[in-house]
This record gives sequence, C-alpha cells and structure tokens, in this order.
Amino acid sequence: MDAAAVRKLLDQLAAGEIDADEVLRRLRALPYEDLGYAAVDHHRGLRLGVPEVVYGPGKSAAQCVGIIGSLLSSSSEGPVLLSRAAEDQVNAVLEAWPGGSAWGSTVVWRPRPVQADVEPVAVVTAGTADLPVASECAATLAGLGLRCDVVADVGVAGLHRLLDRVPMLQRAPAVVVVAGMEGALASVVGGLTAAPVVAVPTSVGYGAALSGVTALLAMLSSCASGLVVVGIDNGFGAAFAVHRLLGSRR
Repeated sequence: MDAAAVRKLLDQLAAGEIDADEVLRRLRALPYEDLGYAAVDHHRGLRLGVPEVVYGPGKSAAQCVGIIGSLLSSSSEGPVLLSRAAEDQVNAVLEAWPGGSAWGSTVVWRPRPVQADVEPVAVVTAGTADLPVASECAATLAGLGLRCDVVADVGVAGLHRLLDRVPMLQRAPAVVVVAGMEGALASVVGGLTAAPVVAVPTSVGYGAALSGVTALLAMLSSCASGLVVVGIDNGFGAAFAVHRLLGSRR
C-alpha cells in the first residue's frame, strides 16, 4: 500500500462508497503479510513510495509466484518488480500473473506512467559485455517511470565514441556509468556533466580486474567530485539511486 492507495481508501470511506469494516480489512495487511516462507512488506510503498522488490536468487519459482501475487493483490497501485530471475522463475510468474514485461532477468508489472517532463536518464556502458547490467538498470528505471537512453560500448579505449555523445550526456538529469576492466569511464563522464553520476562497476575484465574489484576501487577513488558508486554488477541499485536523486524534481 502506498500514499495514493491510502488516500483513495479514505476518500471512498468519506464518500460512503465503503464502510469502516472494509477499511479495517484492507489495512489489516498493511504492515506485512506472512506467507510462511516470506514476510511481504506491504508498508514499504507508504514509507518509500515504491513497493518491495522481489530478489529471485535463492527462491523457488513457486515462492516467486506467491510473493508477486501478494504484492499485486495489495491496495498499492505502484510498480512490482522481480529482479535477477532465472528462466523458470520468469516463466512461472508470467504464467501466474500475466501483464508483466520481461527485460532479461527483470520482470516489471504496473510500471509507473512515464514522466514526460523529465529528460531521459543516460545509461552508458564501457563495453558490450556490460549490457546485461545496463539492461537491469534500464528495466528498473522503466518500472519507476523514468525514461532512459542506453549508450553502449563507448569506453575509454576509443574515447571519440563517447565525445560524440557529450550533448546527450549534458541534457540528461542523471547518468549511470556501467564499466568493468579498470573502471575509468566513470571518471571521464564525471568530468563532462554537472548531473549526478552513478557508477556501476561490473565483473567484466581480464587478469587483475579481480571480478570487478579493480573497477570498484577505481570508481571509489575517482577524482570526479561527487561520484556515487554502487556495488559490483548492481544495475538495480543504480536505478534506485537515480530515482531517489531525482525524486524532488519529479
């Protein structure tokens, strides 16, 4: 349940469309719903403006179906997301709950209306191998009602590819930089735009890339002031960081 759902419920009560017992019935599940294997946080939408997001790994397909069903049947009208889902989980939830859209391993139901007055967020990848993480970010942004433009394979080994995109980067209200290897792209982008820059290190890279640790430490040590860094391969977290950063402007 989110703020809009609570307001609608109170308006219906005031208008005599529902009675107090019905209001109590709907509010009874507001803190959380105990499914036995999960305690679904129905209050999160009211606290944060966005319902709980379901993380697929470690859950059975049946558990994903149950949790998604609980979120969809709540009074909230906000987006419902399943992240990092395996193929069997995606197939099961879409069969049980039609209407979702699959973006790789991310499934989105009830995406928020697109905010047409906000320029697209730029999601920039250093290489093509970084696209799965960028896709997770783009899917999450879409669920939150934010448009995005994905610009792939513009890493520092061919800097002219990025420089051709500078006008677009400077129009964007926020930029997400997805990069593995040595993670240098985040610092470069951070020096080209005044918008918030969220850096996502990826586990892409040879030898001393250390499965993303090198890119992570490089981004944390960036000389680009104010760079925000999320965890390795965390495109989802980057999208939510952008959502929070832009919240007051939406």
